[in-house]
Amino acid sequence: MKIVILDGYTENPGDLSWEAFEAMGELTVYDRTPADKIIERIGNAEAVIVNKTPVSKDTMNACSNIKYIGVLATGYNVVDTVTAGEKGITVTNIPTYGTAAVGQFAMGLLLEVCHHIGHHDKAVHEGRWEQCPDWCFWDYPLIELDGKTMGIIGYGRIGQNTGKLAQAFGMKVLAYDAFKIPELESETCKYAELDELLVKSDVIALHCPLFPETEGIINKDTIAKMKDSVIIINNSRGPLIVEKDLAEALNSGKVLAAGLDVVSTEPIRGDNPLLKAKNCLITPHISWAPKESRARLMNIAADNLKAFLAGEAVNVVNK
Repeated sequence: MKIVILDGYTENPGDLSWEAFEAMGELTVYDRTPADKIIERIGNAEAVIVNKTPVSKDTMNACSNIKYIGVLATGYNVVDTVTAGEKGITVTNIPTYGTAAVGQFAMGLLLEVCHHIGHHDKAVHEGRWEQCPDWCFWDYPLIELDGKTMGIIGYGRIGQNTGKLAQAFGMKVLAYDAFKIPELESETCKYAELDELLVKSDVIALHCPLFPETEGIINKDTIAKMKDSVIIINNSRGPLIVEKDLAEALNSGKVLAAGLDVVSTEPIRGDNPLLKAKNCLITPHISWAPKESRARLMNIAADNLKAFLAGEAVNVVNK
């Protein structure tokens, strides 16, 4: 089998190995593939592995040998799955590799908002503590999480993991999800309808998939229902937030701060209003990227292809 990986760099910048794929066929790996090279690089390959490189109807029409498309991510909207299904092409994803890493990063964003650790470390290294007339100083209000309420929109595996960590910090959790698991409820964790969550939460964390009904779920109307000085955390999907509305809420002080690892267009565009918004922490979509998490992703991706070759495909998204 001829296998081509079109954009392998972010998954494996050199600290992992593609050997599991090499064992299954003739492998070609590209770090990145520009749009005008996709068809040429796929050529007559039967298995195509992508992360964010799109595989469109035109590409599938031009590359008639494709039998399998493996997405190196949970989200698979880069692939035209309808056309793939019509052509009998199996499309798989990686559903559960980053649960611990993404939950940990959500709390990291929140802790940075609460303490501005990076800022204060920089201030010390610039000599401000050495020159300070007092034994300590801080440039921002510092926030204690104990006793506060975190509302989590989307209470699947990652939402549950973040909720567990929040409770370990002494927070109460309100969870909003279409699918409820009653045994997850406790004295410190309850399901709630969206409006109740918006009204009662001190922190709102987004962990839901991007569907038509969740796109723009954080907007001027939902923000208006929130507590004054709410904190918003998003390391799920950028389009869950109407960025203009969040920027206005940050600048007015309605939203105290935001910690974001995702934005609507990635890489971020220079005209994104959040770049100039007050108290907006933005990182470059790295929640998923600890080596342990990427190694898990690599293993699952290889197992997906092995299962397909054995006629027992798993993690198929276009059945």
